Amino acid sequence: MAVSRGNESAEQAKLRFQVELEFVQCLANPNYLNFLAQRGYFKDQTFINYLKYLLYWKQPEYAKYLKYPQCLHMVELLQYEAFRKELVNSQCTKFIDDQQVLHWQHYTRKRMRLQQAAASLGQQMAQQPDQQGPTS
Repeated sequence: MAVSRGNESAEQAKLRFQVELEFVQCLANPNYLNFLAQRGYFKDQTFINYLKYLLYWKQPEYAKYLKYPQCLHMVELLQYEAFRKELVNSQCTKFIDDQQVLHWQHYTRKRMRLQQAAASLGQQMAQQPDQQGPTS
């Protein structure tokens, strides 16, 4: 579960884990980051401290629960004031969004090519007769 707090019950810890999991994954959405920036959340020191706290999600025992791992990169970038300031600009968030889509498309195509190559190799190996001659 998430970093334990004092006398928190198991049910409370589970709920906090779920809430933090959902929130940290929302940070993968550049439009949500723009929303937060425009409403001044990134100027609030308490919120900035919370973003620093969320870095624990980078640890493998927590990261394995993430459906949108790009949120880890965003949590890392949100530690920098210059990045937080730029998120007010909708052109900046549009650029980030475009880059995420391009990365996803590249990853999907590359994965498909690798799967096709593996399937083709498997078929070739299955069609080839045993190349070794009789043993003495």
